[in-house]
Amino acid sequence: MPLPWIILFAPLLSAALIILFTQRYKNLSALISIAAVLVSLAASVGVFLAPEMQPATAQLPWLDFSSLGVNFRIPIGFTLDGMSKAMLIVVTAIGALIHIYSWGYMADDEGKSRYFAGLSLFMFSMLGIVFANNFLMMFIFWELVGVSSYILIGHWFYRKAPSFAANKAFICNRIGDFGFMLGILLVWVATKSVDFETIKTTLPTLTANPAFLPFATVAVVCIFCGTIGKSAQFPLHVWLPDAMEGPTPVSALIHAATMVAAGVYMLARVYFIVETSAAAMEVIAVIGTITALGAALMATQQNDIKRVLAYSTLSQLGYMVMAVGVASPNGAMFHLFTHAFFKALLFLGAGSVIMACHHEQDIWRMGGLWKKQPITLITFLAGTLALMGIYGFSGFYSKDAILIAASEHHPVLYYCGLAAAFLTAFYMTRLFVVVFFGKARTEAAGHAHEVSIVMWLPLVLLAIPAVVAGYPEIIHRFLPTPAHEHSMVPYIASGMGLAGILFGVVLYWGRAKDPIYIPLLANKFYFDEIYALIVWNTQDLLARISGFVDRWIIDTAIVRCLASGTYGAGFILRFLQFGNLQLYALLFGGGVVALFYFILFFK
Repeated sequence: MPLPWIILFAPLLSAALIILFTQRYKNLSALISIAAVLVSLAASVGVFLAPEMQPATAQLPWLDFSSLGVNFRIPIGFTLDGMSKAMLIVVTAIGALIHIYSWGYMADDEGKSRYFAGLSLFMFSMLGIVFANNFLMMFIFWELVGVSSYILIGHWFYRKAPSFAANKAFICNRIGDFGFMLGILLVWVATKSVDFETIKTTLPTLTANPAFLPFATVAVVCIFCGTIGKSAQFPLHVWLPDAMEGPTPVSALIHAATMVAAGVYMLARVYFIVETSAAAMEVIAVIGTITALGAALMATQQNDIKRVLAYSTLSQLGYMVMAVGVASPNGAMFHLFTHAFFKALLFLGAGSVIMACHHEQDIWRMGGLWKKQPITLITFLAGTLALMGIYGFSGFYSKDAILIAASEHHPVLYYCGLAAAFLTAFYMTRLFVVVFFGKARTEAAGHAHEVSIVMWLPLVLLAIPAVVAGYPEIIHRFLPTPAHEHSMVPYIASGMGLAGILFGVVLYWGRAKDPIYIPLLANKFYFDEIYALIVWNTQDLLARISGFVDRWIIDTAIVRCLASGTYGAGFILRFLQFGNLQLYALLFGGGVVALFYFILFFK
């Protein structure tokens, strides 16, 4: 079927056209990029509605290494199961809306063509991950996602903060990807294959041998390192909040809806490998829980509207990773699916608020926007309630599916998940109340107005799945999830959410400044400072030592001394070269006299 090829390569063609031919035509670049993603969306809908389609694999001749005497080929394959179909809809639908939103948001940006080329390259890379039916193809597109995210985060590279944020994201991802690469190599050593279906059929024979279990644990943990980097899990979570320095649509697309979800998708895709090690699953569950709870605590003290949402993303990704660790990959994918819609909605809503307040991002310099931006208010409220997991909104079904799985497998993690649910409702109530209610705290907020239709229309369209995407009638079509009717967990979680809302309203309604200041949380547990200290005393210390040796020992003591000695000898000897024949004869005669004197008196 040609549809998978169209989905995958339409954005790549768009990026090539923009880079090669339309750099000077900003609006044309936007139209090409938007058209490409709409083509991918239409083809994705076709794939989604065609259950009879079979998985396809194509062998490209330039990826065949048998001519070099190596029996190794790189297949380009398309996985077309329910999980990949759901992810296709997420990536292309949200991508299309964000492309349209970007048309208005980036209208006056000088780098608009470069921006849309980066978006198209990212779409190509992310769709490659979704389609991948083997580790090697997934890793190639995995790295392309890292490159394209680096480009988009650092779009305003002439500013210090975005360029530093892009470097930070790239380095953190490379650390995690190194572990991912080791995990892939370990799996290949054990199974002699990188193809998912081949590995799945080989593993039962290997796991029957108890001696294989330690090896499997190491391999799974290494693979999980890829998720730690890409999905910003503890302790490599520090890059995601700083990545908000990129344009707001980039935050919505890459760091809320798709890129950071790639790590969770990868874990769910290779869950047949993950489940071979109970110890590794324990590690995954604990790391996810630490991230969920820790990020929620940090979010309660952030004042930048995008950073609050960034830490919210960290927390929700922690939920998803925890779900995989407690043997609920479908629960993880369920929450990934719903979270993509309501978090993209929240980020785009934040972008509308920022634009209306003349690019102000401090929530304490906003206020009173409910009259100024009614469409943004209603749609942002829908995303907020979905994120809180309030009954009737998509997040209620997906988050509770994870908490149900946690309650059945690990009570401690379950209670931590409930605590994170309470904190989520609290910090989102804080954000919503401070931004939209009370008095306008600045002149910019007082003169705010609703954004143009090209920006508020995507908000309205995203608000619909933010409400209904979790309904069982929709999600069960392609992703089996736990039922709610036989558990009290949803009611307990809803109670925690309502308590968080009540606490937030009581504490922040009518406030002109934050009544609570906890330095530990406001400074994000000082992770950045700790990492900076570690780098300063390890890598930077080695660099300083190397610099000292290079400058003062090699350059000064050796190179410069030898050069200076040679120069000095030459400087002295040049005084014997006067170019005067009589003087040379005089010196020669003096030398002869001295020689005779030495022979006569010192023999």
